[in-house]
Amino acid sequence: MNSAVDSGVWIRRYRPAVEAGVRLLCLPHAGGAASYYVPVAGALAPAVDVLAVQYPGRQDRRTETPLASLRELAARITEAVTDDGDDRPLALFGHSMGALVGYEVALRLEEAGRGPVHLFVSGRRAPSAVRPSEDMHKRSDALLIEGVRRLSGTDDQVFEDEELVRMVLPAIRADYRAVETYEPRPGDRLRCPVTVLTGDRDTMTTVEEARAWEHHTDGPNELHVFPGGHFYLNDRPQAVLDVVRRSLRL
Repeated sequence: MNSAVDSGVWIRRYRPAVEAGVRLLCLPHAGGAASYYVPVAGALAPAVDVLAVQYPGRQDRRTETPLASLRELAARITEAVTDDGDDRPLALFGHSMGALVGYEVALRLEEAGRGPVHLFVSGRRAPSAVRPSEDMHKRSDALLIEGVRRLSGTDDQVFEDEELVRMVLPAIRADYRAVETYEPRPGDRLRCPVTVLTGDRDTMTTVEEARAWEHHTDGPNELHVFPGGHFYLNDRPQAVLDVVRRSLRL
């Protein structure tokens, strides 16, 4: 079990790198937790101080009510980041739901005059690439679990433990509700560079839907397509981290 240094309620540091010149705030996918980014922290330290967000309703915050509003989630995370007194440059990395949360956090940071130096969005179509009739959060427990299993991002053993399923299901449902009810504000655009990463067989995001992120920033934009599905990054961590390193000029 990897220990973490807590930075308030929301932020975990698994490999603190206080001398690093840049911080990377990592935002989990739906149903995910801060610990998903333990390998990232290990791989990028000491050049990068990796911060991982712990959403309410999971792991050490499992007794808290999950937030089902993506904007509220982003607002709370923005407060946690801006209140920590650390003025080092900040980049954001979000996968799937975390990509949308990262986008909303980046907008808020720019509005506050503390914009991120880079936004990495992974495994998620652009906010403007809307698909009709997304209703995972309305499905029965069995159908919701089956939908999550098909994405291959969670160990199947988790869903074989009934007690564990009862524990994690409220957070998964709340996360899907947050994503599926999210509506971007018309006219919102970032100024920071945006790097988009996606799998070429991701059923949740086509390459063209990923490319549409270029319409959400006035800064530089690039797209990287990897072999694989929604969790392509689990199989190609070094390739993904190489993109991060090059983009942050490490």
